Amino acid sequence: MLSEADQALISLLRDNARASTAELAQRLGVSRTTVQSRIERLEQRGIIAGYGVRLSPDHERGLVRAHVLLTVTPKLADRVVRALQALPPVRTLHSVSGNFDMIVIVDAPSIRDLDTLLDEIGAMDGVERTSSSIILSTRIDR
Repeated sequence: MLSEADQALISLLRDNARASTAELAQRLGVSRTTVQSRIERLEQRGIIAGYGVRLSPDHERGLVRAHVLLTVTPKLADRVVRALQALPPVRTLHSVSGNFDMIVIVDAPSIRDLDTLLDEIGAMDGVERTSSSIILSTRIDR
């Protein structure tokens, strides 16, 4: 279980993982040593597994993002996952319950590129059915 202080630190790191320990310490009202110790402890415990890149809103506005729901052949699910992992436009892959087995979040530079990508995903060995929805806007992104 995370303490309130750990949760506050993680929240700040989600906003800006490159923030300096001095900036984090100032915003949290603690010393830099305390911040560094907390970060190291969270990393050692595997709570913080790494740091990533967040693309600028201007760049992201130029992309067409979609949710692609997949029904897959159970015995070929691992093969589908590997094939999706090899596609750079795939941002996220979720295994889900319900009428579909997976939800893939993809980015494409244009509708034409998205159409080509959807055809490629639909033609994968093990993909039985797809349904896609283009994301018009993102209201909350944490």
